Amino acid sequence: MHKVKFVSHNKLVLLECGDAFFTALIAAVDGAQREVHLETYIFALDETGIAVRDALLRAAARGVTVQVVADWLGSGIQVSKQLRRELTAGGVAFRAFNPWFRRGVARTHRKICVVDREIAFIGGININDDLFSDDYARLPLPAPRWDFAVLVEGPLVAVMQREVELQWERVGNIELRARWQRFKSARTQLAPHSEAPVVAGLVVRDNLRNRRTIQRAYLLALAGARTSALLANPYFAPGRKLRNALARAAQRGVDVTLLIGVGQFRIQDAVAHSFYPKLMKAGVKVVEYRKTQLHAKVAVVDDGWATVGSSNYDGLSLFVNQEANIVVR
Repeated sequence: MHKVKFVSHNKLVLLECGDAFFTALIAAVDGAQREVHLETYIFALDETGIAVRDALLRAAARGVTVQVVADWLGSGIQVSKQLRRELTAGGVAFRAFNPWFRRGVARTHRKICVVDREIAFIGGININDDLFSDDYARLPLPAPRWDFAVLVEGPLVAVMQREVELQWERVGNIELRARWQRFKSARTQLAPHSEAPVVAGLVVRDNLRNRRTIQRAYLLALAGARTSALLANPYFAPGRKLRNALARAAQRGVDVTLLIGVGQFRIQDAVAHSFYPKLMKAGVKVVEYRKTQLHAKVAVVDDGWATVGSSNYDGLSLFVNQEANIVVR
């Protein structure tokens, strides 16, 4: 397992819901001077997606190098084709992740953007309107989808830059010389130092060296919890290790609260409900969120550890898909 590298002196801004995220994202892309790397699970061509697409095209028209990776299944087959056609026509390099399941069943569920090696975004927000459900039904929501992203400045941006470059190589064919040049560039072009003394790390899950990294981060945080643990997630179907960690923390006297999104998929709700009795018997508090679609994947432990990212508490996120979270401590 690859060890997570934590770096200090980062500046982080928590962005709640789509309005805050897309305003900041589009502003960053419009200000890009050298390069933009974007990776997402869903890239819809709705009003929000078109606004992001147009910002990427404007950047490419200015001579900025723009690379986009969108999941083939998450975005949809026809949308992936249209994105490729429209973006490449405007000078944006586009790659669909794992078309036709050529590399197994894994999807990229990550949401990352890095701009000019200076600003980065990470979280759970897809490139789509947040007033409609993000499934194929696209049902109107009573309020904006509840989700979070983090704007990052500081040394962690260089770590995220290396990760998006590695992903670009995974989904395409890059000559050895180009890979070496990228490696040297990533080592020498670090993000500027920040005066904010925030220690943060990028925690990714893949099917290579980081198969259990995100789950391990949660397990370690829960094992060290002393007073409180608040975890919010839309899809609750954790494995035995995570369930046991939640129960043990509660049994030690830690105030453990789960905020679970319900109402999107009946079968998912039924699965989540099947885990409630044993957890509640151990002292875990379970709260169901019904105001709108909860899509956030966030947690706070003891007010000294926090994570925001793309990983759900289910088998797909913890054991199959590619995911990315930021952990702050």
